[in-house]
Amino acid sequence: MDKLIKPVRFWLCATIMIVGLLGCDRFTGRYGEPVERVSDGDTIVVKDANGKNFSVRFACVDAPEIAHTNKEKQSKRTSDRNQFTWGVKAQERVQQLVQQGGDRVTLNITDSDRYGRKIAEVRLQNGTFVQQVLLQEGLAKVYRPYLNKCPSKDLVQQAEAEAKQQRLGVWSDTKFVNPWEYRSLSKK
Repeated sequence: MDKLIKPVRFWLCATIMIVGLLGCDRFTGRYGEPVERVSDGDTIVVKDANGKNFSVRFACVDAPEIAHTNKEKQSKRTSDRNQFTWGVKAQERVQQLVQQGGDRVTLNITDSDRYGRKIAEVRLQNGTFVQQVLLQEGLAKVYRPYLNKCPSKDLVQQAEAEAKQQRLGVWSDTKFVNPWEYRSLSKK
């Protein structure tokens, strides 16, 4: 009987270890937070380890706004149309990046905002820094009021400077209004 118990115990332990490893994201290549949706060009919704969704606002940057209400969607104002066109481009680029990253991101949470969103630097599984890509392509601008809370502030400022010099994205549009200025004007 003892000769039978030892092999059974061994295989039972081996099976438990293998099942445990298969469930471990590190060994299956599925690490990071699963992205549930891309809300706009600088906000995503991810699912935590407990299955609860939470919003993540991108640290360091501010992307153009998208239309949220029917009134905004139907607006004929040039400033609205311009802002929303760039906002959709930024949102689509984030969706594209997230998909390329297997719908998972790694977060470096730096703060939370007044709306309860986590503020984070967002990277894909391969290390791509999402904010850097948006800035390099001129689809976002550095948000300087909170730059001191940005661990990668030198990187984002350099990315923005390159896009500005090459007149990429919003830098090519003389009618573009900075997102923070647009928001303050639209509240009046």
